[in-house]
Amino acid sequence: MLLIKYSSLDASNVILVQVYVDDIIFGSNNNSMCEEFVVAMHGEFEMSMMGELTYFLGLQVKQLEHGTFLSQSKYCFDMMKSSKWRIVKTLPLQLPQTTLWL
Repeated sequence: MLLIKYSSLDASNVILVQVYVDDIIFGSNNNSMCEEFVVAMHGEFEMSMMGELTYFLGLQVKQLEHGTFLSQSKYCFDMMKSSKWRIVKTLPLQLPQTTLWL
């Protein structure tokens, strides 16, 4: 379940809360909204903070200054390894540059 709440004071501030079984993942562009959420959850549930999200449901999460990036490379590698696929050395692929027409 995904919950989205906008700040009543400033609609540009938002908190996203993802609930999956017994895991809760949340994030916001406003630190005070995160802090309020943590206080509210600690008041209702016994919970621990695990820190920055790095891996969840087969997705690797990399948080950078310019955005959050999701990847399934670890999941794919593990699937290939468990099915006994031969792992080969990867090589960079140079794609031709094209012009995007809008």
